Amino acid sequence: MDRGLLLIGVPLAVALLISLGGRRSIRFTRWLALVGPSVAILIGSSHLMRLDAGRTVEPFMHALDARTVSWFGSGSLPIGYTIDALAAVMLVVVGVVAAMVVVFSVGYMAEDRAQARYFALLSLFTAAMSALVVAWGLLELFIAWELVGACSYLLIGFWFTKPEAAKAAVKAFLVTRVGDVGLLLALALLWRETGTLELPGIVAALPELSSGTITTAALLLFVGAAGKSAQFPLHIWLPDAMEGPTPVSALIHAATMVAAGVFLVARTWPVFEASDTALTVVLVVGTLTAFGAATVAVTQTDIKRVLAYSTISQLGFMFAALGAGAWVAAVFHLVTHAAFKSLLFLASGSVIHGSGTQDLRKMGGLGRAMPVTTVAWVAGVVALSGLPPFSGFFSKDGIVDAVFQHAPVAGVILLLASAFTGYYSFRATRLAFAGRFRGVGHPHESPLSMTAPLMVLAVLAAVLGIAQGWFAHVFGGHAGLSLPIALASTLAAAVFALLGWQRSGEESLSRGPREGVLGWLQRASNSGYGVDALAMRGARAVVLSAAWVARRFDRDVIDGAANGFVSFSRELGESFTQLQSGAARLYTVFMGVGALVLVAVGLWLGR
Repeated sequence: MDRGLLLIGVPLAVALLISLGGRRSIRFTRWLALVGPSVAILIGSSHLMRLDAGRTVEPFMHALDARTVSWFGSGSLPIGYTIDALAAVMLVVVGVVAAMVVVFSVGYMAEDRAQARYFALLSLFTAAMSALVVAWGLLELFIAWELVGACSYLLIGFWFTKPEAAKAAVKAFLVTRVGDVGLLLALALLWRETGTLELPGIVAALPELSSGTITTAALLLFVGAAGKSAQFPLHIWLPDAMEGPTPVSALIHAATMVAAGVFLVARTWPVFEASDTALTVVLVVGTLTAFGAATVAVTQTDIKRVLAYSTISQLGFMFAALGAGAWVAAVFHLVTHAAFKSLLFLASGSVIHGSGTQDLRKMGGLGRAMPVTTVAWVAGVVALSGLPPFSGFFSKDGIVDAVFQHAPVAGVILLLASAFTGYYSFRATRLAFAGRFRGVGHPHESPLSMTAPLMVLAVLAAVLGIAQGWFAHVFGGHAGLSLPIALASTLAAAVFALLGWQRSGEESLSRGPREGVLGWLQRASNSGYGVDALAMRGARAVVLSAAWVARRFDRDVIDGAANGFVSFSRELGESFTQLQSGAARLYTVFMGVGALVLVAVGLWLGR
């Protein structure tokens, strides 16, 4: 059977079945949500086992499996799917994370009355994300891109009766639409200039395009990628997206959907490679995002917001690698990050389930009450911090190495971002798991359906670093790490991790607000440097200005023209009424003058 049809059709059918089954049969139908991820894993892994060195250096030119059809019989616009090395890797990532999230959700969402809607949306998202990664061209990629965004909106606002969740969903939808406009404009430009939206056709046409056209297309593609992958200044939606169920945060807003922007740049890599200007923009934005978000995470007290800003920062690392020309390193970090960040989000869900709070200040002592969750969390934190021998050490230090060789200043900034990553990771670890419990009630370990996925992801977070050589073998990157960079990065992360642990004891919670420069920096960091507030004020000003202009245009132009025409007609009518005097001689004069005019016109026309 057609693999593309299986990848997309099976989870779609499952979503429909779960919806039709409703709440009465959800105890059984929710397990059907595992079918879609399982298909993605099987198809992705089967293609990975067929790879040979050198066949897939270009991420889309050597498909292992592909099929196209004409878009509504047009003939000039084929759509279809392609499964190459990059798509196969992404299918496995999507499948594994989605499967773990489904199993975890069985326990986490057990008491929710809207489980049918929840698991149906998970299956719909799996179908949309699978369609995105196997898209043959940019048209079908854009369709799947929008469907993924719709699933994100529905899952962020899953508990729509909460005002915060409803607002967060709308905010995410609107902010990411800004990026999507850029992507749509890129498609329009490429279609006009190349006559195709197929990736091989676009690549073949690149030598004939001007440098300005290529740069414009690449920058517009990057706007779309930045919106979906929460890069500055379009990152403001992701922290608020944590209002959705925590497993959703692990699946969509840590491991898969937010990585779609990185995937888009990797998939269209020749377009970016042909523009040094576009690559420089990607490098600068990625580096600033990585550093800025890491410093914001340092002061957060909501465990999920710490992880949200951490995700923004790690995505910044990936974009910095792309800007430095190291797309293989970016994709490798995407894979390892999917493992350890989904692990951390699911572990935070277990913590919330067991302690009844998201506030780090009301946790503490969970290491004794929740030993399995603690082990899983620590594995994720070590990988996130880039400490050897866990996976983050290999992937993140590979990025720092590549960026440092390309742009030393950006490399130093990423080293600092890596150091702050160790700080906020171990700060959150001590606040949540060490000391005494500061909350209400009795914390307890989560059920097996929630802890089993944690153990699977913890193993992956620990061992995925060994795949670095395989990535280099398949995609043509380099497998080694620069020893000086690796030592510097590890030392910086370790020192800041110790500082984060040491400065986050219970006594830190009782300290008053800091004074002077440190206090100002702490407040600025805690507020995200005011970017969110500034963006909201700017958006409000734009909307109000547009509304004022529209109101004035409607009142002065539209209404003014209509009212003016009415007044003119009324006055003209009143003027003609004065001619109705009843004097026969006056009427005779009008008739004579009219007859003369008609005769004159007739004679002139008949010349």
